[in-house]
Amino acid sequence: MIIKESVKIGDKTVTIETGRIAKQAHGSVVISCGETMLLVTVCGTREPRPGIDFFPLSCDFIEKMYAGGKIPGGFFKREGQLREHEILTSRVIDRPLRPLFPEGYRNEVQVVATVISVDQENPSDALALTGASAALHLSPIPWGGPVAGVRVGRVDGKFVANPTHAELEQSDCDIIVAASRDAIVMVEGELEELSEAELNEALWFGHKAVQDVIGLIEKLREAVGAQKWSFEAPKRDANIDKRVREVALADCKAACSTPQKHERYDKHKVIKKKVVETLAPEFPEKEGDLKAAYEDLKYEVMRTTIVDEGKRVDGRDTKTVRPIAIEAGWIPRTHGSALFTRGETQAIVTTTLGTTLDEQKIERLEDSFYRHFMLHYNFPAYSVGEVKPMRGPGRREVGHGNLAYRAIEKILPTKEEFPYTIRI
Repeated sequence: MIIKESVKIGDKTVTIETGRIAKQAHGSVVISCGETMLLVTVCGTREPRPGIDFFPLSCDFIEKMYAGGKIPGGFFKREGQLREHEILTSRVIDRPLRPLFPEGYRNEVQVVATVISVDQENPSDALALTGASAALHLSPIPWGGPVAGVRVGRVDGKFVANPTHAELEQSDCDIIVAASRDAIVMVEGELEELSEAELNEALWFGHKAVQDVIGLIEKLREAVGAQKWSFEAPKRDANIDKRVREVALADCKAACSTPQKHERYDKHKVIKKKVVETLAPEFPEKEGDLKAAYEDLKYEVMRTTIVDEGKRVDGRDTKTVRPIAIEAGWIPRTHGSALFTRGETQAIVTTTLGTTLDEQKIERLEDSFYRHFMLHYNFPAYSVGEVKPMRGPGRREVGHGNLAYRAIEKILPTKEEFPYTIRI
């Protein structure tokens, strides 16, 4: 059965349809605004993935070049791995969805948002977020939604919901707001020095704008008659928490007051091992629960120390900043360099200048351009004392690099004033 509903957001119409495509998926919708259209699907497993202590959710935003009447470049002439802006949009989808899954849910869930049509006017990222929420809400997968996403711009002093690309060029506000019925769940974007009051107004403008969309999603679920799978979070034996506290509380408090990070971590590892060895005979085949109980105890001790005593684990009070040191020109042959140190955290930062020949060509469905400023963030395993393969940047690195890029890009001189390519 094909069900289709539409709702107005500002002066634009958002349409959500289900039941036509991807009928084997646990949830699927086609969401559109203007002639920008996405297919969003959700699939999940019935059984938890064994041996993990995290929620295995994956969100992928994929642009198909045919959506804009283009053929992919390169030798193979087909889409490859996700590009940077696709990764960033995937993270936008992930952040508001993840916290609404049940605590302790370990079943794999995959969300795929595929752009199948682009009209060059209406951006697709906020639509992808709303479509993912709708697909999840229509699926049997346990989830505490719905939420909806909207982009908020401000043109000539007036806030605009889901502005077009042309409107965004005139806007001093570009944020994506994800909200539920009664709260704002996630915010991402950039502003051109708006005041706190103006930002607050923008956020609640976005919250109000999505309410009709949330109502539409709930209406679709009633029409579909979707029933959720039953899920009850595994409960830990209360005696485990009690015995772990008896065995490890004093040692945990001592370890949490150790200022040096690695020394503190090593102490916690020793204590956790002691807990398992001591209590394993009493609670056979419960090693995972014993470790989890110690982690909860550690969290409680750290939080109590901060809240009740105003003291952090490294000995600082809540108002003291870690010692900061900056060494400029630290590397001799770079165009610019600095070693930034704050406490035990360090960043080696370099700047290289180039010509227009060094600009990066960005090809996207909605636009193509040359970028003369690049910021690449790397988080090598050795920075936290771990051993991992040295591969390309992960999603976290791409996302964190983009945060710094958006902050610095706003205060750089124009290309006419400084006609060089910059790589940080």
